[in-house]
Amino acid sequence: MVVQQRRLMLSTGTTIDGVYAVAGSPAGTAVGIWEVFGRTCVDITDLNPPPSPDEVFRYFQTLPLPTLATRQQPPGNALVGLPVVFYADGPTGQDFTLDIRGFTVEITATAESFTWHTGDGTDLTTTDPGAPYPHQTITHDYAAGTYTASLTTTWSGTFRVDGSADVAVPGTTTTEGAPVTFAVVEARAVLTDPYD
Repeated sequence: MVVQQRRLMLSTGTTIDGVYAVAGSPAGTAVGIWEVFGRTCVDITDLNPPPSPDEVFRYFQTLPLPTLATRQQPPGNALVGLPVVFYADGPTGQDFTLDIRGFTVEITATAESFTWHTGDGTDLTTTDPGAPYPHQTITHDYAAGTYTASLTTTWSGTFRVDGSADVAVPGTTTTEGAPVTFAVVEARAVLTDPYD
């Protein structure tokens, strides 16, 4: 970095160090040539440092993360005494490449936890997205009624700047899946005449 200076005309007709200029020059007119005032080395990376974890987190919160749909079994109506099976439908990880102030930032987002809002006041939080029958891992028993269930997915992430080592994103963000509404009915046994 080179710092230069140049004299300016004062209202007295001279510069601050007494150098005369062309007669009639207005105050503020430049006088003479540019002179080197100082010379130093500057690390330009200090002027544009790589994105910090907090800066990356602000971008992470705005990513178009997958919105996982809530699935339930049996589809449609369910029966009292028969647990309803829940599972998520969609990707649980996604990669993004961003340009942040000229730096290439690669972010890997991963679904960290799943909160199932069952619709009857109960929330179930799991670390896996569940699976359909017969490999179900998330079930819930209901009384008779109509319920609306939904899923909140919590996402964590890692990032690297210009191919550096992975660093954890210092925070999480969430997405809300579309809700699903279903009825839970009570089955009643009815005797019938086998000869009818």
